[in-house]
Amino acid sequence: MIGQKTKIFFYQMGLKTLPVLICLILTMAGCNGGGGDGSSDTAPDEEENVSETYSISGTVSSAEHMVTDSDVNDPNAAYSTNNSFAAAQEISAPVTVSGFVNVDNTGRLLNGDRFAVHGDDNDYFLVTLTTGMYITLYMPENPKRAGLNLYLYDESRNLVDVSLFSGEAVDSLMVSSEGTYYVRVEAVSDRFIQTITTYALTMGLTKTTTNHYSLGLRNDFVPGEVLVRCQQAEERSVSASGTHVPDLSAMGFHTKAGAAGRDRLLQRSDLLDKDTFFENLGVQSALKRSLASGNMTAETRQKMETLWMIRALRNQSGIEIAEPNYIRKTFSTTPDDPYYTYQWHYPLINLPEAWDITTGSSDVVVAVVDTGVLLDHPDLAGQLVDGYDFISSTDISMDGDGIDDDPDDPGDQEGVGGSSSFHGTHVAGTIAALTNNMADGEEGGVAGIAWNVKVMPLRALGYGGGTTYDIMEAVKYAAGLDNVSGIILDDPVDVINMSLGGEIATEYEREIYAEARAQGVIIVAAAGNEGSDTKMYPAAYDDVVSVSAVTIDKTLASYSSYGETIDVAAPGGSSTDINGDGYTDGILSTMGDDSGDSIEMGYAFSIGTSMAAPHVSGVVALMKSIYADMTPDIFDILLAAEYLTQDIGNIGRDDSFGYGLIDAYKAVLIAQEGGSGGMPAVVSVSPANLNMVVSSESPTQSTTVTVKNSGGGDPTVTDFYSDVAWMSVRASDVDANGLGTYTVAVDSTDVSNGTYTGTITFESESNSAEVSVVMQVGATTNATDGGYHYILLLDPDTLTTVSLVSGAGEDGIYEYNFSDLSYGETYVVYAGTDVNNDGFICDDAEACGAYISLDGPVEITVTKNMEHMDFTTDITISLPTTNTSQFATTPTPIQLNSTPSAPVQLNVLKEGQNDGS
Repeated sequence: MIGQKTKIFFYQMGLKTLPVLICLILTMAGCNGGGGDGSSDTAPDEEENVSETYSISGTVSSAEHMVTDSDVNDPNAAYSTNNSFAAAQEISAPVTVSGFVNVDNTGRLLNGDRFAVHGDDNDYFLVTLTTGMYITLYMPENPKRAGLNLYLYDESRNLVDVSLFSGEAVDSLMVSSEGTYYVRVEAVSDRFIQTITTYALTMGLTKTTTNHYSLGLRNDFVPGEVLVRCQQAEERSVSASGTHVPDLSAMGFHTKAGAAGRDRLLQRSDLLDKDTFFENLGVQSALKRSLASGNMTAETRQKMETLWMIRALRNQSGIEIAEPNYIRKTFSTTPDDPYYTYQWHYPLINLPEAWDITTGSSDVVVAVVDTGVLLDHPDLAGQLVDGYDFISSTDISMDGDGIDDDPDDPGDQEGVGGSSSFHGTHVAGTIAALTNNMADGEEGGVAGIAWNVKVMPLRALGYGGGTTYDIMEAVKYAAGLDNVSGIILDDPVDVINMSLGGEIATEYEREIYAEARAQGVIIVAAAGNEGSDTKMYPAAYDDVVSVSAVTIDKTLASYSSYGETIDVAAPGGSSTDINGDGYTDGILSTMGDDSGDSIEMGYAFSIGTSMAAPHVSGVVALMKSIYADMTPDIFDILLAAEYLTQDIGNIGRDDSFGYGLIDAYKAVLIAQEGGSGGMPAVVSVSPANLNMVVSSESPTQSTTVTVKNSGGGDPTVTDFYSDVAWMSVRASDVDANGLGTYTVAVDSTDVSNGTYTGTITFESESNSAEVSVVMQVGATTNATDGGYHYILLLDPDTLTTVSLVSGAGEDGIYEYNFSDLSYGETYVVYAGTDVNNDGFICDDAEACGAYISLDGPVEITVTKNMEHMDFTTDITISLPTTNTSQFATTPTPIQLNSTPSAPVQLNVLKEGQNDGS
C-alpha cells in the first residue's frame, strides 16, 4: 500500500501545497505539450528526426488483491449496487477495497455525481474469512465531516460485531472463526456528521496498530452504563479553553456512581422514554438505521443502544472520555481436587536462594486489585495495610452496600453453597503470606514470596466480575491519584497486581495506567487464560507487565495466553501430578470456603495466569526492598536484558514466555547491584519488531534498526546474525563498540508465497537483544479489479496534462498509448482512479501510480517509440501521524481538469484523448 512514499515524491518535486494541474482539453491556454523543444539536445545528423512523431505506450496493472467498490461515484465506472445483503459484492480475501459512500443530499448535481440526491449510504461485501483475520477500515476524510460504521454479520445475517465511528482514522474487527461473512460499511448521518467520503477496506492477517478505542459488541460490558470524564469539574460551566461542558442531567442521564468533578458512571434516566432520550442525543434516526439490518438478540440490541449513547457523548463538546463500563474477570482455573500441600512453584523460580538475600521490606506495598481479601485469614494477619472497597453497584457487591473503606471479601457467589472464588485472598497469599509463622501445636500455613512486604487489598470484583469504572478507581487510589473515595495517598504503592482482564482496549484505562506508571508504580497483570494469542487487557498495554503461565515442567500451560505482548512467564500450574505427590500441580495459597453456613479459612490451590502474575509481583517487591529507586523503566530494561529470568523457550524473547521464566535469585542479585549505585550494561535494539512485505515483482526489501546502550557501563556488540537464510543483517553506521545503525534485508526469491518469521540477534558481553521479523510474500495469480482508471501524460516542468487515456481495463490491466509526440520531448506518466468524482486522482483511498513507481518516478525522453513503459497502481492509505485522531498528510492529488468552475464530464472524449481500448 502507498501513502508516505507518495507524499515524499511530491515534496521532492517542490509541490508541498499545490496540486498537480492536469488539463483535459489540449487547446486550453497553458496546455502546450511537452517540456522540451528538441532543439538544444538534437545533434546535426539527427535533425531529420524532428519532423517525425513517436509514441509512449505500456501497461498499467492494479496491485494484487485490489478491488474497487462496485458503486463508486465516478459516472464513467461500471455500476452495480451493493447496498443490501441480497446485492452484496462478492470478494475474496486477502483484499484491499477502494470504496465510496455518502448520505442523501451530500453530492453535487453540477458535477455529475451519481448519488447527489439519493445517497449511497451502505456498501455490503460477501467474503470468506479465516480465523484471526482482521477487517480494517481506513477513513481518509476529516472526521468532523465524514464518519463510517463497520459491521460484521455471519452467513445467516446475524450481527457478530460492530465498530461504530468514534472520530478515529482507523477501525478494525477481528474474525474469531472461519466462515462466510457479510461486511457492511455505513455512512454516518446524524446531528453531528453528514458523510460523503472515500474509504479503504482491508481484510487479511495483518492488523494496523493504532491508538484506537473502538466501540464494539464482542466484548463484555454493562448494557446501559457509560463511563464519562468531563473536561471541566462542574457542569454548565466554561473551561479555560472556552469549551462548554454539557449538562448531562438535561440530556437525560442519571449519575449512578461518581459525582460532578469526578469520573462518573451514567445511565439513562427513568424520567425519559427511550425515543426521546436518543432524540435529545441527536442520534435517534442514525440508531434506527444502524439496527435495521440483520438479526440480533435483545441483549445485542441493548448493547448497540449503549454504544450509540457513547458515540453521541463523544461528539459533545466538553466530554473528554466516554466509554462502556467493561466487565473484567479473574483468570484462575479451579481444578477438581482442591488440596495440595507443597509449593513446588517457589523452587522453580529459585526463590529459596533469593530468601538468603532478602525476604522483603515492610516499607514496600503491593496493591491487589481483586475480589478483596479475607481480612481474618490467619496467614494474612499483620500482612495487610488499610485498603478500600470500590464496588459501586449493589448488584455485584454482595455486601449490601457500595463504595466504602471495608475491602473484606464476602464472597462472589449467591446463596449458601455458592463456592466463592476468594480470588484476591489466594493472590495476596502468594505475594506475602506469613512465613515461618508456625505456633506451638499449630499446623502452620503457606509461605509467601515476600514475607515482610505489605499487601493493600482493593476490592473491585464481585458477583460476575467487575467493571472498568470500579477497577480503575482502585488503580487510581493505589497510585495516589484523585479517585472517588476522596482519599489521595501521600505515597503510591510500589506494585499493583492485576489478576484480571478482558479483550477490549480502552483509552480510559490506557491513560490511567500511564498515569500510575508515571507515579513510579510497576503494574503486573495476568496475560489471560484464552490459550491463544488474543490480547487481553490490561496485560497487553505498553505500561503493564504481561505474565504468561508455565507448568511444573517449565512448559507453557495449555490455557495460558501468548503472543507479542507477553513480557515474562511465571508458575501458573496445571491439572497434572508430575511430581507424583498425589496432588494436582496447582498453586497453593490462602483460601476461604463458603460452601457451608459461614466462611471457613483455609488453603487450596488454583490454576491460571491469575496465579502466575502474583509470583512476578512478589519478586518485584523483593527487588524494591533492596533497590528502592528502581523505576518501571529500569525494571523493563533489566527484564529485556534477561537479568531477571531463565531463558526457557527459544533463545531470546519469544511469544510464549516473553523474556523467560522469572528467576527470583537473579532478580534480587541485580537489584543488589542497582541498590548499591551500579547498573549493568544493557544492549537494546529498536524497533524490536519488523514486518516486511514482498512479492514476485519486488522480492527484496530492507530497513534499519538501531542498537544502543540502555544501561550503565560501556558494552560492545560482539556478534550479530540472522537465524534464517532469507534474511541478512549488516552494520551501516556504528561506532567502535558496534552501537549504531544496522540494515536488515529480506529476499523472497527462493521461497514460495506465505508468511515467514525470523530473528536478528545482537550479542554483547552483557546480554543479547533481538529483533523479530515477519516477511509476507504475496501471490501474483489472483485477478484484480482496479476500477475505472485515468492514465495521464504530463509535462514534467509545468505538470499540466498533455494527453489522457481512460478505461475500465480487464482484470486490473490497462493498456495505454500516447501518440503524435515529438522527438526530444520529456514526459512523466501517472495513473489512478477518481472514485469520489471530485476531478482528482490519487486522493487517499483511491488508486494511484506512476512510471516507474510513485516513490521513484522517471522522466521519459522521446527518442523513438517508447514501449513497455509498464507500472502498477495501488490504493493510497495514509495513517494517523499521532496517537490522536488527526490525519497524516495525504498523497498530493492530481487534478483531472484545470478549470474547477467548469467541471469536465469525464465520459465525453475530448480532442487528443485515446479511447483506452
